[in-house]
Amino acid sequence: MTFFLTSQNPGSGADLGGLEGADAWCAQLADSVGAGDQTWHAYLSTTTENARDRIGSGPWHNAAGVEVAADLDALHGENNLTKETQLTERGEIVKGRGDSPNRHDILTGSTSAGMSNGTSEDQDFTCSDWTSSADDGSAIVGHHDRTGGGADPTSWNAAHASRGCGLANLQSTGGDGLFYCFAVTTAAVP
Repeated sequence: MTFFLTSQNPGSGADLGGLEGADAWCAQLADSVGAGDQTWHAYLSTTTENARDRIGSGPWHNAAGVEVAADLDALHGENNLTKETQLTERGEIVKGRGDSPNRHDILTGSTSAGMSNGTSEDQDFTCSDWTSSADDGSAIVGHHDRTGGGADPTSWNAAHASRGCGLANLQSTGGDGLFYCFAVTTAAVP
C-alpha cells in the first residue's frame, strides 16, 4: 500500500496541525495497519507549497494492491481514482454522494494539477495552511467518488471550496475532513 484515503479526521476539522500534523496522521494510520515502514505525506497544498511536489513520483497502489496511478502525470490526468479504488488504510470504501452520510469532499487545497491556489486578498483555500477550524475559512476539496456539484464535480482533488474549516462546516457540504495520504515513492530507474 502506497496510497490511502484517511478513514477519519484527526478531530479538528481542517486544523490538521499544518503539513507536519497531517503527515503525522498519515503515518499513524499507516502504522495502525502495518504499513508504517514508509514515509507518508498528506496530499495537501499550502499557500506556498504544491501537493504534487510532496508525494514522490509513483507508482501508487491502494490497500488492495490496485494501482491508482503510475506517476505524477497519470495521477493528475488519466488515473484509476474512483470511489472503489480510493480505499482507506483499512481497505474500506468511503461513503459518497447518495450514501448516508456523504463523506465525498476530500481536503486538498489544490488545483486539479496538484498546485497551490496561493492566496488572494480576501480568500485562502487551505484553512490557514491547515491550522484553522474557523467557520469563516475555506478549503478546496475534491470528490473521491468523482460526482456531485461544484466548479469541477468530477475532480478528485479540486471540485469546489468548503463552507468553512470546522468539522461541522465540512460535514455540511458532504465531507468529513478526510484527506489523501501517499507514501513518498521514487520510480525505479531502469
